[in-house]
Amino acid sequence: MSLDAKQIAELKARACADIDARAADLIAASHDIHANPELNYEERFAHDRLTKMIDAAGYGVTRGAYNIDTAFETKVGAQGLDVAVLCEYDALPGIGHACGHNVIAAAGLGAGLALAGLADDAGGRLTLMGTPAEEGGGGKVEMARAGAFKGVDAAMMVHPADRDLARMNAIAIQQAIVRYYGQAAHAAVSPHLGRNALDAAVLGYMNVAALRQHIRPTERVHGIFTKAGEKPNIVPREAEMDWYVRSDTIETLQPLKQRVAACLEAGAAAADCRVEMVWDTHAYADIVDNIPLLDAYAANSTAVGRSLTSAHIHGSGGGSTDMGNVSYLAPTIHPMLAVAPRGVSLHSPQFADHAKSKEADKAVLDGAKIMAMTVIDLWANAELQRNVKKAFGDGTVPAGVL
Repeated sequence: MSLDAKQIAELKARACADIDARAADLIAASHDIHANPELNYEERFAHDRLTKMIDAAGYGVTRGAYNIDTAFETKVGAQGLDVAVLCEYDALPGIGHACGHNVIAAAGLGAGLALAGLADDAGGRLTLMGTPAEEGGGGKVEMARAGAFKGVDAAMMVHPADRDLARMNAIAIQQAIVRYYGQAAHAAVSPHLGRNALDAAVLGYMNVAALRQHIRPTERVHGIFTKAGEKPNIVPREAEMDWYVRSDTIETLQPLKQRVAACLEAGAAAADCRVEMVWDTHAYADIVDNIPLLDAYAANSTAVGRSLTSAHIHGSGGGSTDMGNVSYLAPTIHPMLAVAPRGVSLHSPQFADHAKSKEADKAVLDGAKIMAMTVIDLWANAELQRNVKKAFGDGTVPAGVL
């Protein structure tokens, strides 16, 4: 369906009015989720809080969608493009909603409910998804493997930050748990009978430290020791490390993983120990922003008083998200909304405080409106549909995305 400018403006006004009418409920949901932080795949309070609101609005919802207890899905509309609006709601250990996923959840819900009420009039289809476990659990990857994004024509969500940004510039990441196995012995009486697993781990760490000088400036490798022996007078028989390997894209991540693995294996060889490396099965891909869709979002963002550019802004990225995997499956955007003063870092206690502030409440409503208006543009504008599809390309999915 292609509508004229007046019809599109009327639909956008209806969507914004719907969000304003639900403002108190959406903000309350954001605050309630913030007050009840839950970790990966344990987000039962948030799942129930959001799905009850969908029920109350009169729309059907599938709880425990795609065999994940804390995922959900609502589908509305009979024809036209199927656009997915995503909600996240997991928190971080120790510091709660220091990534502001309570804001993401409420903004996504507000956009979804507003769009559900006018999907038929706009000639589009809506998929409102609750996607758990973004903080390392790969919820969207699991959902994608179960078919959640098959047939979806575009996907979007918003994320809080310390400034308004059209692009997160997220890079690819994969985690590895590395275990070294040696031989225990008395460290003073018979050290020659031992094989020091901690030495193997330390040598592997130093090898990676040397490697860092010779990787791309945009790549990152960082690790910690999680097990380093039992007592100083026992030659350590086991050591364990947790590594994150990040690269610009999911494709360039593959050779970097091999180089890191070689460094860690060399530490084991030098100390005459055995090494076991287990790569996490949920690699996160880089985000491939769909620029035509992002330009539409930026125009709507300006309309609510948040001016954006879709150009890459140096220094505004470097994190990782499983929304990157979605961006290889459907045209995707992942803009950022300011809820904290410039310089307040995500994943900090200070950011957790700002995620329940008046600025965060405003971001819930602004984010819901901007997404809703952007979906309407995509539903109703045939030229935008063509441009979005062209920019997405042939839909080739590189190794590691699923």
